[in-house]
Amino acid sequence: MLSSSFQAIAGEDNRLSLPPVRHAVVLLVDGLGAHNLKARLGHARTLAGAFSKNTVIQSGFPTTTAVAIASLTTGARAGQHGLVGYSVLDPLNDRVLNQLSGWDSRMQPSTWQRVPTIFERATERGFSAVAVGAARYRDSGFTQAVLRGARYVAAGSLAERLRVAVAVGQSSAEPSLTYVYAPELDMAGHANGWQSSQWTHALESLDSAVGSVVGELADDQGLLVTADHGMIDVLPESHVLFDTAPELIEGIAHVAGEPRCLQLHLAPELTAAEREAVLERWQHAEGQRSWVASRDAAIAAGWFGEVAPEVGARIGDIIVAARKGIAYYDSRVTNNSGRKMIGQHGSWSDEELRVPLLKFGAFAR
Repeated sequence: MLSSSFQAIAGEDNRLSLPPVRHAVVLLVDGLGAHNLKARLGHARTLAGAFSKNTVIQSGFPTTTAVAIASLTTGARAGQHGLVGYSVLDPLNDRVLNQLSGWDSRMQPSTWQRVPTIFERATERGFSAVAVGAARYRDSGFTQAVLRGARYVAAGSLAERLRVAVAVGQSSAEPSLTYVYAPELDMAGHANGWQSSQWTHALESLDSAVGSVVGELADDQGLLVTADHGMIDVLPESHVLFDTAPELIEGIAHVAGEPRCLQLHLAPELTAAEREAVLERWQHAEGQRSWVASRDAAIAAGWFGEVAPEVGARIGDIIVAARKGIAYYDSRVTNNSGRKMIGQHGSWSDEELRVPLLKFGAFAR
């Protein structure tokens, strides 16, 4: 989406067949799955007017924010940009880190995320590149990794963020590409579930914010609304405490990923036969309700796209991607606040993969 928008302001043909515009705004709504939106269209009049079966696209795997936003802002799959999950193994330092909030001096954004961003490419062409978001994200490692090249503008409410984004474009003397991030819907879904009244209220606020700026778009300004992933609700009785089966934790050195997409890293001292035995135990125990694959099999199947040599070790030796409405947890972890989450994502279901791509302004003509 961002790649096509960049090409649109450059007057070039693009994969989405977007018409040439002078100013492009891309709104990324965290957690707005196509399935979720379709079920609540009556609460989103503005979005509903642009939504149809032809305005649904597929996100990438794993269906998690760090991976999807990096793919959006680079135009590359996880195996190339290097952000391969919500939490990942840092092989050089033998530790698991959260890709959204766990950055430190031993994991440099400029090198961990390996691909030039579309913002960098835009500024090289003399275009304006801006990212609009909450002030708390301005200096994060994740922002430095995936938004580098963009001038970061902090704004408050979503309505304010969108107003700022539209105004930034209209005030730019050169063609402009502006990205806006909206986390509110995802936060409501994680805390209360996407079927909750709180999620619906957040959707109504989103729709109102979009509606408030659609009429303000200039004739040469287009707006895209899309998402990083969808969401399913997983209640506590559907939690799988995998550590309660001793045979499943035998040989596991690190657990990365997230509850609906575990990435298991095996102890380095295991022999080839022992590594195969761990995989077989997981496939036997969980193969009916999850996709369980080795790293090599997942890479060969294209789950992460083409994988650069330096990225491969970041991916789990075993991937356990939930097929049913379950989520995996390790009860040995104390104070695991994640077990309070209702809305979940990360795996291969249509509800998680399929997201809207809605066009407004000059992009809709």
